Parts: sequence; structure tokens; C-alpha cells
Amino acid sequence: MSASQESPAHFGRRSVVAAVGAVGVTAALTACGGSQDTGASDAVQPSAEGDGGANGDTAALAKTADIPEGGGVVFADKGVVVTQPTAGTFKAFSSKCTHQGCAVKGIADGVINCPCHNSTFDAATGEATGGPATQPLPEKEIRVEGGSITLA
Repeated sequence: MSASQESPAHFGRRSVVAAVGAVGVTAALTACGGSQDTGASDAVQPSAEGDGGANGDTAALAKTADIPEGGGVVFADKGVVVTQPTAGTFKAFSSKCTHQGCAVKGIADGVINCPCHNSTFDAATGEATGGPATQPLPEKEIRVEGGSITLA
């Protein structure tokens, strides 16, 4: 056996400090990263109409009565948030915040909120209205027929 195979590994101070620093940076980035928790308070189960998503985008998301006026509902499994900015007007946007991709959560008083860094979006247009996000939420097409809302 050669001498290099018999000697135990030694770690220098620089290697240890660099490793500890890398772990710290990873932990910090994870804490600021994209939490996908949407919370049960804003979730609505798919409507009994349709197949609950088995056929992709053709299943009913919800009934129109499930979407509060001035508010909305996040459908995390479909990546969409549906709002009702005024009575009988329904809009849909991507549920991914344009800042770092976190799932938006609360929708109230015409504002869509992102819990990660407090970005806010207009529930009628998807435009960024505050926080670090500067780009609007991309609009999604929906169909409202007979009291049922589906992705178009």
C-alpha cells in the first residue's frame, strides 16, 4: 500500500469554514424560496360536475357560487387562481407569484396576496400592485357556463 492510502483524511480550517458557510447559505435560500403551501382556508374541492381533473383542463374547477365577490380561490393542483372582482365577472390568473414562483394564497378586497414576500396583485387585472413582484400574473382562460367554471 502506498503512504497516501494509509493516512487518514485531514480537513483544513478553510474547508470546514467553507462547508459551514455553504450550509448556511443553502438554509437561507430555502427559507426564502418558493413555498407551495396554499393553506386549506383558500382551497375549494372541485365541483361534483366534471371528473375532478381526470381529463385535464376540461373538469369543472368550481361553481360560480364558490368564488366570493371581491375575493377568489386558489386551485393549487391546477396552478390557477379564480377571482370575482365584481358580481358575475370571473377572472383567472396563474397562481405562481411572478417574483419567485411562490403560490399566491389570500384573495380579499380585490387583492391577490403572495405570502412569501408580500407581493400583491389586482384581482381584476392580475397587475402587480405592491411588494417585490413587478410583473403581472399571467391570465388564464376560463369558461363560465351554467354556474360552472372550467379552464378553457
